[in-house]
Amino acid sequence: MHDLNWIKNHPQEFVDNIEKRGEKINIEHILDLDQKRRNLIAQLQELQKKRNERSKSIGQIKDKKSKEFEHAKKNMHTINQDIEKIKVLEQKIELELTNTLSSIPNLVAEDIPVGNDENNNIVIDKWGEPKKFTFPPKHHFELGEQLNLMDFSQTVKISGSRFVSLKKNLAKLERVLASFMLDIHTKEYGFEEVSPPVMVRANAMYGTGNLPKFGDDAFETKNGYWLIPTSEVFLTNLVADQILDESALPLRYTAFTPCFRSEAGSAGKDTRGMIRLHQFSKVELVTLSTEELYLTEYENLTNAAEEILKRLNLPYQKILKCTGDTTFSAAKTIDLEVWLPGQNCYREISSCSIFNQFQGRRMKARYRKKGTKETTFIYTMNGSALAVGRTIVAIIENYQNEDGTISIPPILQPYMEGQTVL
Repeated sequence: MHDLNWIKNHPQEFVDNIEKRGEKINIEHILDLDQKRRNLIAQLQELQKKRNERSKSIGQIKDKKSKEFEHAKKNMHTINQDIEKIKVLEQKIELELTNTLSSIPNLVAEDIPVGNDENNNIVIDKWGEPKKFTFPPKHHFELGEQLNLMDFSQTVKISGSRFVSLKKNLAKLERVLASFMLDIHTKEYGFEEVSPPVMVRANAMYGTGNLPKFGDDAFETKNGYWLIPTSEVFLTNLVADQILDESALPLRYTAFTPCFRSEAGSAGKDTRGMIRLHQFSKVELVTLSTEELYLTEYENLTNAAEEILKRLNLPYQKILKCTGDTTFSAAKTIDLEVWLPGQNCYREISSCSIFNQFQGRRMKARYRKKGTKETTFIYTMNGSALAVGRTIVAIIENYQNEDGTISIPPILQPYMEGQTVL
């Protein structure tokens, strides 16, 4: 959600920023709706004042059967009717204005490149060197199926396309990876572990910017609940409709959950393997911060995600996403892309984004600055740390051996009870 007062004071700056995303907005319509709303509020206040005056004067009429009293009652009835009509109209205008503002994406940060799509993203850093194999590296799904650790065919019969089941020690590896990630995030980076529900109400999806615009990308139950596309939705909403003391911030949360996405619009993309599934597991990081701390906290969050890749010795690159590739709610996003030898390219494994006060406004989440009664909206950020399924993909492809086995990264071997090979 946007600050309407800021828009009114900086209309052209608002338009120019949104246009960096390649989107057009009708600023005149927004300002017109606001003016109509304010005019109606002024009329309502005037009528309420008149009603109070008339009510007082009616009370002073001694003869309750007189024509004067009857006339005053009729006037009061007319005023009440006018008040109700204006209330309905004002609420209608307010709803249209809210819906209009809710459909407009967040303002993008000034330090990100202007561009139309992923082709305009910028590589800002690289870590590790891709391994040079003495044999043609295979795709993860080839290796997984050959080892009978990954099933697609029977799973499709049971659940449909874009689902996979992991078996034996690969299933164990998924559980182990989550524990490994959570240990680092909680013990070294100050995140508090949460085990959240995987269904939320629509208002929680709205608060993080997933609704109304992206309802087609998520799964809704018949009774109005939504399966979480990421635990960010629940974790961020832990402060919804609250006013916190500044001293309570930052709050850092992490969770390991299944995530659910309809993958609307991705027909034909990554149809084989574990890259793009309807259900996948992920360890998520969410930080809720003050304005003074949020850039430092963003660095901490991004470092936590990178540390997982470093300890697994998986080569990756950092991408600064351009304006046209930055998601609806984000002001700035840094993607971490891991090297996949089977595909001979880097693929996204984490997106770390800051939202400024965009989500805070939608959630009505505030904090009170120390020593004052002043409140301001909370600053939010999140990142995958990491998408566990894609981490499994990266381990399989980077640690594959010529005989078709897969070496387990040394850092994970204690979690795997000393096992060294899949």
